[in-house]
This record gives sequence, C-alpha cells and structure tokens, in this order.
Amino acid sequence: MKDAIEGFADHVIGTRYEDLPPDAVLAAKTFILDSIGVGLAGTRGPFVEELIGTFAETKGLPRTARVWGYGDRIAPEGAALINGYQIHNSEYDCVHERAVIHPMTVLLACAMAEADRSGGVSGKDLILASVLGVDVACSLGVAAKSGLRFFRPATGGVFAATTALGVVRGFDRETLLRAYGHAYGQLGGTMQPHTEGSPMLGLQIGYNARNVMMAADIAAAGMPSIEGILEGRFGYFGLIEAEGNPRATLTDLGKVWRLTEVAHKPFPSGRATHGMIDLFLELQREHGFSADDIASATARVPSLTHHLVGRPVHDAMEANYARLNGQYTSARALIDGTVGIDDFDEDRRTDPAVIALARRITVEVDDNPDPNALTPIAISINLADGRQIEGRAEVVYGNPAKPMTREAHLDKFRRNWRYSVGDLPDAGADRLIALVDDLENVDDVRALIDVLVP
Repeated sequence: MKDAIEGFADHVIGTRYEDLPPDAVLAAKTFILDSIGVGLAGTRGPFVEELIGTFAETKGLPRTARVWGYGDRIAPEGAALINGYQIHNSEYDCVHERAVIHPMTVLLACAMAEADRSGGVSGKDLILASVLGVDVACSLGVAAKSGLRFFRPATGGVFAATTALGVVRGFDRETLLRAYGHAYGQLGGTMQPHTEGSPMLGLQIGYNARNVMMAADIAAAGMPSIEGILEGRFGYFGLIEAEGNPRATLTDLGKVWRLTEVAHKPFPSGRATHGMIDLFLELQREHGFSADDIASATARVPSLTHHLVGRPVHDAMEANYARLNGQYTSARALIDGTVGIDDFDEDRRTDPAVIALARRITVEVDDNPDPNALTPIAISINLADGRQIEGRAEVVYGNPAKPMTREAHLDKFRRNWRYSVGDLPDAGADRLIALVDDLENVDDVRALIDVLVP
C-alpha cells in the first residue's frame, strides 16, 4: 500500500487557485496579514539581533532575503529561520485548536523567504500555498490521537511549509514527494522548551523553517528521499506522533478547508491561556467584581492545557515563561481588562499586585480524556464578600465560532506594527493592509516585504 503522503500530494498538485472557495481565500488574507504583524512584534523578542549577527557572518552564501523589521539581507535559509522565530516568539500567532498547530508560522517564513530570493511569486501563489499548506499540516494534526511529545507547531509546520514551497516553486508530484521526505528527515523540536518556558521554543520554529528551505533545494536537485514518510515503520505516525490515522482525513481534502477553522490569538500568550483569560473577563463583565474582590479562584482545565500553561507563577519569570503561565495572564487580564504585547516587559511581568493575584489563582486538571483538548474550561471564583461565581467555556474568543471582528483584527495588526523595532511609518501599515486586501492582484509579493523593512 502506498503511503498516505501521496494522497496529500495529489490534493496539492490537483488544486488550483480557481478551486478555492471565497471563505478560504479570505482566511488566507486574514492570517497572512495577522502573521506578518505578529512577526513585526517579534522583532523585540529575545536574541533576535544576535541571530541576525550569526547569519550575517555566514560566508559564501547569497544574501537574497530580508529580515522583517530590520531589513538586513542574509541567506534565505537564515531569513526563514529568523522570520519564523519572530512570528512565534511572542506567542501571538494563529492556531488550529483541534490540530494543536500554529499552521502559518513555518509556512509563511519559508514562502516569503523564497519569494524574496526568487521573485515572481504572485499573490495568488501565496494564497494557494497558504490554503494548501494548512490543509496538509492541520489534517495531520487532526489525525493525531496521542498527546504531544514533539512540538507539533514545528513538526506539523514542516509539512505546511514544504507544501507551500512546492506550490510557489511549481514542483511536480515527484519533486513534492521528494521534498516531503527530505523535510521529514530534518524535522525536530521537542516539548521540553515548552515545559521549561524557554525562548528556544520559538527557535524550534525557525530551525524547521531553515531545514524546509534546504529540503526543497535538495528535492529540486533530484536527490531521492524516502517513501514511508507518514506510515513507514519509522514514519511520522509512530515515531513523532505515537498514535493516529492520516488516511482518516484524506476524504476531507477539497471539502473541508482547514484554514477556515484557524483561530486568532487575541492575546500575546499561549493559546492554552486564552480560555482562562476569556472566561475570567466574561465573568468579571457579567458580575461586576474587581480584581481586589477575589479571595481565591480555581480553573479546571484539560490535561494538555495544564501541561502547557499550568506552571507556577514566581517573582523572577522570564518573558516566555510568563507568556505560558495561566496564573499570570489571568491576573493581568483581571486587573487591566486585557493582556497586551508589552505586559511581558520586565517592569510589567514583575508587578507585585499582579503576582499577588496570580498566586490566588489555582490551575487544576479536569477529567477530560482527550490528550489534545484545550477546552472546556471551568472557573470558580470566591469573592471576599462570601459570594461564589462559576462559569464554563466550550469555545474561546478568537475561534471561528467566537471570532474577532475585522476591526479587532486590524487593531491587533496596527498595535504590532507600532511595537516593531524598525522605523516603520504609520502609512506603511495602511499600505500593507491594502496590499493584502487585494492580494490576488499582486504580481510579486516582494512588494509586501518592501513595506516591512525600514
């Protein structure tokens, strides 16, 4: 029996821009703009300048791609690594909740680096690459039935990015299959950085983006790879994902467009914090209590949510640890009414009032048997006056079933634009929004990158 990867390759090769439904095209535009904005916010992430310096010193490689927000020209593999890291390092990038994948991150870093290197990648190419890349990666994520051992946004992102490069480079079926094999041979990224709250988490996105760029070049050169990419004895299902059936999602291809299922992140923190933030804020609006009124609170969450963001709050948290902390982000939201991009700066994340409230919030594991579930969330709040308030959330703000408005989406983008380290004029934000709104008529997406550099 042929490997299931061939079914995904057939979907990619057989789908044209004209086959895409309007809601998939709109979702592609929305999350391309969102991901670019998040990447600009990520220019302030830890060690970005050191990474740029590392790749600037690489000798003998063509410097044909640019780092967003900075403008440095470096090798496209390095640009993919750094831009991918920037998209993820603030934990603000979009997510497919059921698949537990940030599907646009590795994908867009690679597709834009390739566009910058080669030129001639049209807006339609980028839209098609985005839709199909998310189809493949999120179908694999949905097919997985075991808990995360590897960092799925990075490992699943490899398949999204390889698909996208296959589209923008015009690979035939055989070259695309070789590329999947070479990319699989290089994928990596464990859950240990997430467990520790390490900034290396976002770098694992970058590592995989760099490797996909090389895999595409190797495949284009004709070097054979492997056949049992997904279902072989040491294939993706069995080695990276302990349990799952990729064939179960093949029948959805061309019927379910996974990009339309992707959720925004309204807050710059791990998506697993969003259920608590959203429900705490809803209960606060409904019952009118202040943060000072809270004597104690308990959030009961699925095991995956607890693993991702149930870590204990403390006085000396680094930014990435705080972004992945349900206690801190919930307390911040209860005090300020939201969680903002600058709430992880040192003076904000060590605020004694926030830390004190965070310590009054307990995060416990519920009895949900699904190892990949992020919801439902149940919260119980004990107020100082003796009242007890309870609530439950099945759907979290940002999910397509509880979506951000376009106004909120553009407000997020503009805030990220202003947060960038680059000297980017406000008019550039308007220019980029207009370009993405009309992306199907853009002849060369380097026009977008031109706006992203000083």
